[in-house]
Amino acid sequence: MLDEGLLVIRLVLGIILAGHGVQKLFGWFGGYGIKGTGQWLESIGVKPGGFFAFLSGAAELIGGLLVAAGLYTTVGAWLIILVMLVAILKVHIKNGFWITSNGIEYNLLIIATSVGLLLTGPGSLTLF
Repeated sequence: MLDEGLLVIRLVLGIILAGHGVQKLFGWFGGYGIKGTGQWLESIGVKPGGFFAFLSGAAELIGGLLVAAGLYTTVGAWLIILVMLVAILKVHIKNGFWITSNGIEYNLLIIATSVGLLLTGPGSLTLF
């Protein structure tokens, strides 16, 4: 059942992160697209906002799809980890731990899950 468990973890993590990516890139699922995300990023001192909105959205989308598919899982997991580390450092760390105060809890869980996949690999139930 190890492979089935890894599949569940990969699918949930990958689909959620890909969804966050399309929010940033295309404004889908209630997101703000590159323009809106870029404006927000600039408001917190990340410039040029549009470039970093594209970069973070692409990393989330590509990383999420790779992890979900079990294809180049190491690359996908590292993309996810890097985006979450930046999010922690630029947005969440000043708010403490709990997500209820916009803290690092959610991002840390994503990082831990991604590191777990780096350590175990994707399992045998992959797209390719």
